[in-house]
Amino acid sequence: MKKLSLVCFACTLLVSLVVLGQSPKQDAPPAPDTSKMSAQEKQAEKPAKETKTVTGCLQKGDKPGEFSITDKDGKVWGLHSKSVKLEQHVGHQVTVTGTAHHETKAEEKAEGQVEKAASKEEYGDLRVTDLKMVSETCTK
Repeated sequence: MKKLSLVCFACTLLVSLVVLGQSPKQDAPPAPDTSKMSAQEKQAEKPAKETKTVTGCLQKGDKPGEFSITDKDGKVWGLHSKSVKLEQHVGHQVTVTGTAHHETKAEEKAEGQVEKAASKEEYGDLRVTDLKMVSETCTK
């Protein structure tokens, strides 16, 4: 009788381990099947945008609501914000923080002629979430 109980216990333990080994982990969501995804869906699956901080002179853009800033490396960032009042700081030395967005090749082609005409190449866009004024004047 002891042997039968021990065999039943061992079988139960073995079956439990097999079931636990096959069930998906609850902590991590299952990985998406990328073999059937379109290029746009794969683009949407990219990780969250990076947070970037840039210090420079805030300048008005060509269109209403457009602004730009050039960092110490000479990279020009297009600035956009719904929450931060950028217009109040045009001509000021500022530090902006936001979410960086680099344009896709198609967007670059569409906007390339306008940027070349203005003789400055935009590195990317920054959706500003925070602004700190460094100085009321820009240093050249």
